[in-house]
Amino acid sequence: MRIGLLGFGTVGKGVYELTSARKDMQVVTVLCRRDLTLPDATVTHSFDDILNDDTIDTVVEAIGGLHPAFEYVHAAILAGKNIVTANKALVATYYDDLLPLAEKMGVMFRCTASVGGGIGWLSELERVRRIETVTRVGGIMNGTCNYILDSMTRLGLTYQEALTQAQELGYAEADPTTDVDGIDTWHKLIVSANIAFGVSLDISRIPAAGIRNIKAEDVENFKDHGYVCKLVSTGIHQGGRFSAYVQPTLFGSSEPEYIVPTNYNLITLVGNTSGRQSFFGQGAGRYPTAYNVVQDCADLLRGQGFYCPYGAKVPVDNSSPLCYYVRGGSWPEDKIADRWGNAIVSAPVSVEFAHHWLLENPDAFIAALPTGR
Repeated sequence: MRIGLLGFGTVGKGVYELTSARKDMQVVTVLCRRDLTLPDATVTHSFDDILNDDTIDTVVEAIGGLHPAFEYVHAAILAGKNIVTANKALVATYYDDLLPLAEKMGVMFRCTASVGGGIGWLSELERVRRIETVTRVGGIMNGTCNYILDSMTRLGLTYQEALTQAQELGYAEADPTTDVDGIDTWHKLIVSANIAFGVSLDISRIPAAGIRNIKAEDVENFKDHGYVCKLVSTGIHQGGRFSAYVQPTLFGSSEPEYIVPTNYNLITLVGNTSGRQSFFGQGAGRYPTAYNVVQDCADLLRGQGFYCPYGAKVPVDNSSPLCYYVRGGSWPEDKIADRWGNAIVSAPVSVEFAHHWLLENPDAFIAALPTGR
């Protein structure tokens, strides 16, 4: 395998290092904005040098973001090159463009490192789908948010103190918006649910609520009632109906999510035969992420392409009721079931209702309570 590598940052450099000692794959050209000299690969500033090189059969995209990543990957597929990417935003946003095109062009496409970093979550979904139906996916998919929430709970830090600490440790970006507003988790949920259920969800109907507005008083409220708060994703396939959303959620001490520490992930699937399976590990980092990129390259060498056939576009129905912890805003009086200090606990309302209300009350904070409370 001769690889054209797009990007030489954290993940790209890891891919180069992990492939350098292998005989079955080689990075031959690296697209990089910086002036760089490598002993066994050409460095270029022009993507055309990779696109027009017929000896390069695989493009590994490690630049991140949507543009120019989409244009590069799209062009590479049209040129008949296989694709490996760790870019969850790219796959989630352009699922309906890239997957059918890859099938049409007869090229292979894999993105295992896009969800869960080094956990190998998507490749496990691929295996499970061979013999059973997946009815539920989701969990703690963002290490930054888990670090913040865990630090607020265990160490008594404020949100800003926990965020600052996460930034100092390299767990959070200088601009943490994508993480704390749930966008990163949203992308990972879309990719996971599409593969798990073999469909293409209508992403315009998948809401995401983040943790930006959580306060120390909320965390103390949760402790007083025996809960911790985690930012989780949920995708459900039941009776031909698909539901998907991202939101802070409370967990009691009997649940595995309760004890997930610092920047770790815990991602779960439920199968109709095997039941619940959960996968625990660090969801980011140079070598864990690069490891799964290289695993994907090895899968391509075995002729293993995408995890499932491209599925039909399906609607998302978030009408199922949940109870919510709500602080701030103006919650309807007729939908209040209890009061926890300055916060309320709602009567059962649909997920769609809760997220629509939050859009109209952007300074408020909500967290779903466990079902069956």
